[in-house]
Amino acid sequence: MNSAIQTRELRKVYNSPPPAAAGGALASKGKRGKAPKVEIKALDGIDLDVAPGQIFGLLGPNGAGKSTTVGILTTRVRPTSGTAWIGEFDVWREQTAAKRQIGVVAQRPNLDFSLTAREILAFHGAYFGLGSHERTERAKALLDRFKLTDRADQLVRGFSGGMMQRVSIARAMMHDPQVLFLDEPSVGLDPQTRLLLWEIIREYNQKGRTILLTTHNMEEADTLCEELAIIDHGKIIAQGTPRQLKASIPGGYLLRLRFGSNHTSALVEKLGTLAGVTEARASGENAVDLYAGRGGSLIPGIVNVASAMGAELSDVHISEPSLENLFLHHTGRSLRE
Repeated sequence: MNSAIQTRELRKVYNSPPPAAAGGALASKGKRGKAPKVEIKALDGIDLDVAPGQIFGLLGPNGAGKSTTVGILTTRVRPTSGTAWIGEFDVWREQTAAKRQIGVVAQRPNLDFSLTAREILAFHGAYFGLGSHERTERAKALLDRFKLTDRADQLVRGFSGGMMQRVSIARAMMHDPQVLFLDEPSVGLDPQTRLLLWEIIREYNQKGRTILLTTHNMEEADTLCEELAIIDHGKIIAQGTPRQLKASIPGGYLLRLRFGSNHTSALVEKLGTLAGVTEARASGENAVDLYAGRGGSLIPGIVNVASAMGAELSDVHISEPSLENLFLHHTGRSLRE
């Protein structure tokens, strides 16, 4: 097997009902006073192939299936069907062997607040069979690299969120795993800490390690990842390098137009005939999205069309080719939603 990470037809359906506070039909009870069976399809046939030594990104809005995918690959979530491998190991048939290959950083820090940062790293190293001298040296090196040396012997309960995240990532690296999973690693980090994290991720990757990260931070994905898969409603809707994905957007530029009153289909059709426009589509009662090969130079033509058709143009927002635009083109909504 030539993949560091591989999945085939991976599916996950949750059968837990939503909280009662959610209300609606799903939370209502049936004729015999029992809540109806609920099926929430988190993953719907995911196929992934991540090459050894690659930084691979999973992008998507909250609830798209990113964390469920990582949960299955790291043995924390049992799939409904399909298969997943870490290297040559089937994740669910050879869990122990698979776990030895991976390091995991969850969305939220799950540190033992009764320990110091140094103790957390040392205990993690011992758990993976590192000798006393080796885990002491590794802990020292990681604490220094993550700029935690001056707080190494303090209880982590007093750390800031960014410091806890740094300890979590250092802990995941303690046993030098072949595959590192980072689930939303930069959420809540200040810009300086985020840049430090990106630098460390690149360094770790340069040692030949494979990294899979989930994010909805477009800059992070574009900066770090060699290949990306965009996921929504449990399905992969696009996959490729950042450059390939951005180049696949019709026209590249996105002009989001808002009008003072409801637009008509005739207005959308007329805007679509402007030179350079590759696609025009209604995106709400008062909005139209134009995909085009240019940006600001289209505005005079847009204004003329709107004026001729009696429509009041109230706002224009222009975006250059981006992963966010790609997602908007496929789904009509933002990656951050």
